[in-house]
Amino acid sequence: MSLSLRDQEKLNEFYNFCKENKYHVIAYPDAADLDVSDLDRFNEFVFNNYGDWAEWSNYILNTFQFEKEVIEWFAKLLRINFEDCWGYVTNGGTEGNMYGCLLGRECFPNGKLYYSKQTHYSVAKIVSMLRIDGRVVQDQENGEIDYDDLIEKIKENNDPHPIIFANIGTTVTAAVDDITIIQKKMSEAGYSREDYYIHSDAALSGMIIPFCDEPQSFDFADGADSVAISGHKVIGTKIPSGVVLAKKENVAMITHEIEYIAAHDKTITGSRNGHTPLMFWKGIKQYSMDEHKERIQRCLHYAQYAVDKFNNYGIKAWRNKNSTTVVFPKPSLDVIKKWYLCTQGPWAHLVICGHHKDTMQIDAVIRDVVADTKK
Repeated sequence: MSLSLRDQEKLNEFYNFCKENKYHVIAYPDAADLDVSDLDRFNEFVFNNYGDWAEWSNYILNTFQFEKEVIEWFAKLLRINFEDCWGYVTNGGTEGNMYGCLLGRECFPNGKLYYSKQTHYSVAKIVSMLRIDGRVVQDQENGEIDYDDLIEKIKENNDPHPIIFANIGTTVTAAVDDITIIQKKMSEAGYSREDYYIHSDAALSGMIIPFCDEPQSFDFADGADSVAISGHKVIGTKIPSGVVLAKKENVAMITHEIEYIAAHDKTITGSRNGHTPLMFWKGIKQYSMDEHKERIQRCLHYAQYAVDKFNNYGIKAWRNKNSTTVVFPKPSLDVIKKWYLCTQGPWAHLVICGHHKDTMQIDAVIRDVVADTKK
């Protein structure tokens, strides 16, 4: 059996649309420069990575060996001994954040979850699904959490075991909640480190900050209990994906033995996409660490270029430290629709990704925004 001519044409039209707009999505941090054509040969197989990649499974068509190497690579990047952590490839940042919040809840069943106003909208869903008592904390002008308000909220609730959700690159301004500052404030408030849980949502900046000369604090060596990073953003997997790592002693609390698959399961989902670990693996292995840094530094350079060019035209643009996200005043609806810009309040943004090898697209956006201000 085959598709009708009409259906084939529909696919062809969609393919042409995708080719035309491959690099047009400048408001989203999704890199389009990962070439996975050498993985096409695996598309004939049904891969299923259910269960723990570290154990034997009775479903042999899995990509566990590649998933293991992905976790090993991220353990090194996030500065934790591989033997002291466990993690897996998720279907995106939300699942990774849910995993971190779930572990926090298991550590402290009565703890409340504290997150800033700039936290990704999915956390409100996570609070509902996990039935955690959530508290919203004020943010600073740049989108970073208000550390004093965080402590004030915790004190107001007389919370002995808070669960703290740290944004490592907020959605709109890519602001980073520095977990060293959080821990210092908590210590000043009388909390011992073992009395609270910190999850770092590093969906975007988790693949940026480690390659910066002056990194903010967010990883395990800095004090995080779990970290989630997206795969389709900086790395550029063609399917939305993510990775989450956590301390092994905390993961043990949610581990279950499943007779059907002859293995233990420590994940949120059952069946898991086995193709995304291959893309993840290709994305991290194709560059040396120096080359990863080179790629990130180029993005940061172009981000500063955009800020400077906006400012030269009298448009107040800015970016946070170690950020590839450029924030500027929200333009007209026509410009927003042309470039599919994301907006929040008075601001819009553009995000520099690995596929930006020159300033051509950046210049085009700035030209339209400048022209828009003159109307």
